[in-house]
Amino acid sequence: MTSIALRAFRNGCIAHTRHQHLSNSVPLWLWNSQCRYQGTKAAASSQSEHPLSDAKSKPKSTTPLRRSASASLPIRANPTPTRGDIQPIFTIATAERYILSRLRSHPELPPRSQALHEAWWVPKWGAEGKEGEVFVFANGTVVCWGLGESAANSFVKEVIHRAPGIEVGPLKEPETEELDFVVDPIELSGAQTRLQGDLILLGQTGPLNEPELLPTNIPPMVLPQETLLARYAFSQALARSTALSALEVSFDKYLTSMALLPHALAETGKPSMSRIQLIKKLGELMKFRQQLNLSYENFSEVPDFYWAEPELERYFTSLRNALEVKARTSSLNDKITYTADMQSMLRQLLTESSTHSMELIIIALIAVEVVIALIRDGPELWHMVVGADEEKEAAH
Repeated sequence: MTSIALRAFRNGCIAHTRHQHLSNSVPLWLWNSQCRYQGTKAAASSQSEHPLSDAKSKPKSTTPLRRSASASLPIRANPTPTRGDIQPIFTIATAERYILSRLRSHPELPPRSQALHEAWWVPKWGAEGKEGEVFVFANGTVVCWGLGESAANSFVKEVIHRAPGIEVGPLKEPETEELDFVVDPIELSGAQTRLQGDLILLGQTGPLNEPELLPTNIPPMVLPQETLLARYAFSQALARSTALSALEVSFDKYLTSMALLPHALAETGKPSMSRIQLIKKLGELMKFRQQLNLSYENFSEVPDFYWAEPELERYFTSLRNALEVKARTSSLNDKITYTADMQSMLRQLLTESSTHSMELIIIALIAVEVVIALIRDGPELWHMVVGADEEKEAAH
């Protein structure tokens, strides 16, 4: 399409949009979407050789969702008049746990930020015109809707790192995951909000069984109010996956530190660390198991919040299952169990070695005591033996 044709088309869209907006017969955002849709179709017709050349590239996520990414291609490659742009969801974990109450009076947060069930919700964040939505969860994870990596890192730097005492057990390296979403409140096919491949579609949602789950005073937000709790459910599942990824990375580093033990046993017959070092490693292992199974937010269980809301539970479980959180939790538990068994065997070897050393020490002490007794009482004993023989001879 030539620059003149593009300019004429754009002017026509703007004029038509203004006319319809002034008449208040159709929402402005819908006509803007239609103009974008028509422009996309026109550009696609002029580039028929590469119909997907302008399509958004796949997320850089390393999650298991990549295996089902092809399921989102129909949405990515076929825009509709009511569908918005594909936007990122960026998740970052920076600590083992957050104390969310420390955010209540944070000076950098918008005044309408508030607690939303098990998260701290920021309805708007970012530069004007590039605003997104943020959920901060107590498991040390931040989920950003409509914000890219740089904006998410800015939130962590300006809010999380500046809140004194909010981070418990800061991670040496943050763990991140990426996903995409698209808003289509008037889905032409009548489809509901769902996860399709590696893309979340925010469409129609059913009524809540308990409307009081929504905040009392809902502030203005960037994304549709109707899908607020759906976004919360997806965010909680994504936050769990990212927190689990951080735990998996930490445990892999722990296994690396223990990797030389079997080789040392095979080559020298002795463990390459002392009893104290082994006890410290066992303490680290117990900490991993506690974080995985005994923390406030268990990775395998569905939160109580969803018991009365089957639709929200469906959003949560669909993303949790797609990210294989349950299988990964079971796998990590198996690794911890194997490592604990190996350390138990090493501890037993060290105990046997210590017992053998104690036996040698006791034998040595007995020998020393015998030598000392001989040195001290030897002449007297000799005199007693020799003197008795001499007396017998004299008697005869």
